[in-house]
Amino acid sequence: MNMSPLEISLPRRQFLRTSAAGMALMATIPLSWAAGLQPGDTLPDLKSLQLEGTLPDLSGKVVHLDFWASWCVPCRKSFPVLENLHQTYGSKGYVLIGVSMDERQPDMDRFLKKNPVSFATVRDAQEKLASKVRPPGMPTSYFFGPEGRLDSVHPKYEGEATRKKYVEIIERLLKTVKA
Repeated sequence: MNMSPLEISLPRRQFLRTSAAGMALMATIPLSWAAGLQPGDTLPDLKSLQLEGTLPDLSGKVVHLDFWASWCVPCRKSFPVLENLHQTYGSKGYVLIGVSMDERQPDMDRFLKKNPVSFATVRDAQEKLASKVRPPGMPTSYFFGPEGRLDSVHPKYEGEATRKKYVEIIERLLKTVKA
């Protein structure tokens, strides 16, 4: 008797058991292989990645990388807060670098014209930095201590709650900066 492909299917119970076993197996695979940088990892050498834009001196400073894009509405909302953080802590050993993921330079330029900031901004159109860091979405912020080790990662921007969290992290990390 010939059976069509539709007739050669697993019985429902066997399919469900097989699917459940597969999902359980997947749960044992560490997520770190796909998650990018983890706390304690070292800040990638930004100069070697040939990002478009000027990088400030990072040695011995608290470094905040913020991944954003011109089309990202939460990114737009976060920029005044980021500028305020830069103005407040920039002279105390804190460096903020906005990393644009825009493919086209004019898109980034238009965004920055409408949302002017004084902190450093670079463009990672080739995703050389993003491929190492692997941000889960935009905006995503990465905070590195003065020794260059990742302290924490914060995806999303949720207004005042995010600002308070950033202030807490920055102030804690600034206490570790050597004068």
